[in-house]
Amino acid sequence: MTLLCVPLVGRTVEEMIADAAAAAATGGDMVEIRLDFIQGFRPREHLPPLFRSCPLPALVTYRPVWEGGQYEGDDTTRFETLRLAMELGVDYVDIELKVADKFMSFISGHKPEKCKLIVSSHNYEYTPSCEEITNLVARIQAVGADIVKVATTAKDIVDVSRMFQVMVHCQVPMIGLVMSERGLMSRVLAPKFGGYLTFGILNATKTSASGQPTVEDLLNIYNIKCIGPDTKVLGLIANPVKQSKSPILHNKCLQSIGYNAVYLPLLGDNLASFLETYSSPDFSGFSCSLPFKVDAVQCCDEHDPVAKSIGAINTIIRRPDGKLVGYNTDYIGAISAIEDGIGGPGSKDAASSPLAGRLVVVVGAGGAGKAIAYGAKEKGARVVIANRTYEKAVSLANAIGGQALRLEDLETFRPEEGMILANATSLGMYPNVDGTPIPKKALGFYDVVFDAVYAPKVTRLLREAEECGVKVVSGVEMFIRQAMGQFERFTGGIEAPECLMREIAAKYT
Repeated sequence: MTLLCVPLVGRTVEEMIADAAAAAATGGDMVEIRLDFIQGFRPREHLPPLFRSCPLPALVTYRPVWEGGQYEGDDTTRFETLRLAMELGVDYVDIELKVADKFMSFISGHKPEKCKLIVSSHNYEYTPSCEEITNLVARIQAVGADIVKVATTAKDIVDVSRMFQVMVHCQVPMIGLVMSERGLMSRVLAPKFGGYLTFGILNATKTSASGQPTVEDLLNIYNIKCIGPDTKVLGLIANPVKQSKSPILHNKCLQSIGYNAVYLPLLGDNLASFLETYSSPDFSGFSCSLPFKVDAVQCCDEHDPVAKSIGAINTIIRRPDGKLVGYNTDYIGAISAIEDGIGGPGSKDAASSPLAGRLVVVVGAGGAGKAIAYGAKEKGARVVIANRTYEKAVSLANAIGGQALRLEDLETFRPEEGMILANATSLGMYPNVDGTPIPKKALGFYDVVFDAVYAPKVTRLLREAEECGVKVVSGVEMFIRQAMGQFERFTGGIEAPECLMREIAAKYT
């Protein structure tokens, strides 16, 4: 079982002791005591109370500046401290590969049987090739490590795959982690690939390396204690991605039905490269968001007819034969939310939809814009596309039989009363919450304003529309409804728990 280790980075012994208690209360399995963080550290005075008060097994690390830590002194003093920690009965000691031979000579091979030696190597620049990592592991084994630790840095999310490949073939206990937000997958999926431990922080101010998730997220969102070799991997591939609530929503719902899968936020740079790299059947399904919804069409082997007509995909399923099938659940999510907002649910019959005959102005010609434009047209609406890049507006308008406008044209565009505005851009999305696609003075031209952005729940666009007396429809509704469609595809047809989804959305958006 992969252990959940909580790094302690307090500046005083008292803070360290308090954080160790918090780590135990939060659900950690062990702690890493980072001695290099303690100000005015005095080994013989501070180590005994630290160990005596620690409620969990402890790993002692005294990381020097040259390996990314904060200790600036000489190696002899550091070695003496680590040897003292061993003598006092600590469970684990970490020593860097660069000085491991010197340390082994220093302790003359006399290591307490109870204490396990972790020999570590950190690369803060990049992730080497599989061959280089494998050679590094062999070097670490050769110096007498009980546990191998290799930490690298992800410049691209595909870098993590190389660490996974080495981990699954490693014949000794291994900690394999890839730092940075693009490396998050290595921390959450450590149990799937046989990692000895993974790190979870108490909160964002207590980090010891980039990309570390919190203990609470690892336990309560990713359900890390239930992840194993057979766990399927799902996720949202997007850039940016950390603002998304999809991991919370999908993981809670997957857990509620006992489905053995975990859903991850996947910060990507190239969708095709990601899908080609993570091509095993266990990587079985993905949500696609900005900026990959249109790219996804070219990446899929087959397409749902609706997704093909729209020209954008927000859901990819990998079949057992390896084929990738693309779907679009955005359009029904957005259109049904707008229909409910303006006059009750519609039906597949365009004539009975409250959108029939209405003029719908869609802002944005990307994946979400294409889905909303297609859906509105299918429901009998007349559609206008406004986009910052006019040529893209023209292309989409021609594809669906609509009209194209420049974004700035919306300041005066008012051909008739009763128009509906649908924002399908990321303007106003966290953290750029002051963004809006249209000036407040123009919002009074519309009867209804819909915003696909759901984080924050009330965007500047919706707030200003309400101030103008306009009816608003939140993107949260689209978020829930498109997620329901995705969930059913991810799970092979299991009905999405709508009530639970609404509870989660209400709590976290």
